Amino acid sequence: MDPDEDLLVRAVREPTAFEPLVDRHSAALHGYLVRRAPTAADDLLSEVWLQAYATRHTYDIARGPARGWLFGVARNVLARHWQAVSRAAGGPQPPYETSVGDPWQAVDQRLDAAAAGTELRSALAGLPDQERELLLLVAWEQLTPTEAAAVIGIPAGTARSRLHRARARLRDGLSDTTLTNLTGDFA
Repeated sequence: MDPDEDLLVRAVREPTAFEPLVDRHSAALHGYLVRRAPTAADDLLSEVWLQAYATRHTYDIARGPARGWLFGVARNVLARHWQAVSRAAGGPQPPYETSVGDPWQAVDQRLDAAAAGTELRSALAGLPDQERELLLLVAWEQLTPTEAAAVIGIPAGTARSRLHRARARLRDGLSDTTLTNLTGDFA
C-alpha cells in the first residue's frame, strides 16, 4: 500500500493515483463535515474531493502529511459554505449550522449525563475560533497537533501551545462532574 503522500505527489502526473486517497479518507472527511454542517455534508464532501483533485499540484510534502492537507481543503470548502450561507441569510452566521440542527449531538451521545452536553457546547462555544477548531481537529478528527496546524495554517509549535491553552480553558469552563464523564479527548 502506497503512502498517501506518494499517491498525492504521483497524482499530478498519474490521475488514477488519486483514487485510493478518496477511499482512505472519505469517511473521516465526511465526519468532519457532518459535525460542522450536517445538512450540507454530502455536497460539501463532493466539493472537497473536486477541490483536492483540482489543486493536487499545490500539495507540498515538506509541509506535512497528505491527511492534514486534505483536512485543510475541507476547512476551506467549509469556510466558503459559511460565507455563502451568511450572504444568503443577509448577515453573519455561526460557523456551525445551529439553526438547522444540533451539530453537537454527537458530543451529547458520548457523554453519560444529558446535562453535560449543554455544558460542553457552551464551553466549546466560549473558546476562540482557532482554539476550538484545533481542539476539535485533534479530538474528533484524530489529527496530530502538527497535522491540525497544517489545516489551520499555523506553525506546529503555535498549534501545540494554543491546543494546550484550549484544553485548559475547557477544563476551567466545565464542572467536575462533566470532566469526570469526558473520555479524555478534551481533558
